[in-house]
Amino acid sequence: MSKPEKRFSGVVRCLHCKNSTPMEIVSTYSQIQEHEDRRTEFPWQAGNVYDLLVCPTCSGVTLRKYFFHDAYDPDEIEPETLYPAAQHTPVGLPDEIGRAYEAAHRVRDVDANAYGVLIGRLLEFVCEDRSAQGNSLAAKLSDLASKHEIPQNLVDVANNLRHLRNIGAHPSLGTLTHAEISIVDQLCNAILEYVYSAPFIAGEAQRRLEQLKHGSSSKESSELIST
Repeated sequence: MSKPEKRFSGVVRCLHCKNSTPMEIVSTYSQIQEHEDRRTEFPWQAGNVYDLLVCPTCSGVTLRKYFFHDAYDPDEIEPETLYPAAQHTPVGLPDEIGRAYEAAHRVRDVDANAYGVLIGRLLEFVCEDRSAQGNSLAAKLSDLASKHEIPQNLVDVANNLRHLRNIGAHPSLGTLTHAEISIVDQLCNAILEYVYSAPFIAGEAQRRLEQLKHGSSSKESSELIST
């Protein structure tokens, strides 16, 4: 008895390893049902379809869903990724820091130690961007706290990241595992959101309020002129 022929998706970006590649469709669950218009007796098929994909690069599993209708053009169907969840990138990051963040997350689920090292590199970029002074990363972080760039408790957080980076870079200190990844994520995001995201969101809100205020003033002026 011959094995069933393997099926593959189009090019998909794996949210585990961040590589873009065709993936093998290892399982499909279909909820497609027959439908019929009682007045015209016109039949059609429609329903949700779930595909389980496996990445050939990292063996990570992806679950996708799409809605099928036999009147749809197959090329226009856009599957929705249900798992894993897309990585949330903090808003307001400078370009270089954004690239460093993306580089770290490309290896996040492939090599925890490499991820720890790249997160440490990201901290170095943050210190450089904020013109921190000091001969070590710890000193630079303390300098940022003294300038109120980051609160003191985030210095302690950042030092924890620094220690995790050192473990990832030096095998004699131990090794990071995927159990620490969520901790590193939370620590890193706490710093980035305080330094960049919060000011960015506040600035956007202020800009929007100014636009509304300006628009309201212009409207009032027009009404006065018209009267």
